[in-house]
Amino acid sequence: MGKLVAVTGATGFVGPHLVAALARRGWRLRILVRRWTPLPSLAGVDADLILGDLASESALRELVQGADAVVHAAGLIKAKREADFLPVNRDSAALLSALAPDAHLVLLSSLAAREPQLSAYGASKRAGEAVVATRSGPWAIVRAPAVYGPGDRETLAYFRAIKSGIAPQPRLPSAKLSLIHVADLAEALALTVERPPAPGTYEVDDGRAYGYADMADAAGEAMGRRPWRVSVPRGVMACLASWNEFRQTLGARAQILTRGKVNEIFHPDWSVADRGLAAAIGLEPRYDLTSGFRDTILWYRARHWL
Repeated sequence: MGKLVAVTGATGFVGPHLVAALARRGWRLRILVRRWTPLPSLAGVDADLILGDLASESALRELVQGADAVVHAAGLIKAKREADFLPVNRDSAALLSALAPDAHLVLLSSLAAREPQLSAYGASKRAGEAVVATRSGPWAIVRAPAVYGPGDRETLAYFRAIKSGIAPQPRLPSAKLSLIHVADLAEALALTVERPPAPGTYEVDDGRAYGYADMADAAGEAMGRRPWRVSVPRGVMACLASWNEFRQTLGARAQILTRGKVNEIFHPDWSVADRGLAAAIGLEPRYDLTSGFRDTILWYRARHWL
């Protein structure tokens, strides 16, 4: 029998791509699910299902029992209250680290953890990293930049704007950022499980840094449009964020654009500084920005999202 890997976050955006990448390599899979329902995003994947959530110690204990590796890919990216980030992004990492002391633990984190002072989200991801870094057993932290691709609902608004002929971007002309297609991120995580690097905190991207103009050009080319670049001042975005936060207090769903997210958006450098992980695990990204955006747009169109 193949080695066993336990996975959290398998039903989220990154999760289905991750479990598919692990399954291709012959890993036996055990995944955490919150309810017994058909999971179309995991169709064709043979896995043992553990019912529970990240707050359930008994479910997590059952999840990691006998596992050779654990990939903690679950995380909270938006919340109604700042305090809601910590139970998911820090405390669940602490619990998994304690319950699986001998397994190779791979934590999916975010470049936002590099600047924890900017947002509650970034601070919570950094706190989760700090927990994992104290392990005596094997571990690796993989910080992802902005992730896009099939299944992503958070960047859908950007592509809808491009379709309408507008490419919104923050008024930050010198900004640099890294991106990665979700399939390449899944490949990076699977390779980190299969070829464990030395314990450490690593960054991953598609191999280059971009400006917002590059994003507009790539999205326009993929969609056959020449969008008008609209530079949005920080004050305008901050007003929208404040409005979102006010709506949340009235019962609206959690929104991605908050004042903390505005702080992140207007940080000038979200580019990957060290590509040592790609070299260590032999990662060769399949997608550059244009081909990745094209793949994403085709997926959206096939499902009538765009």
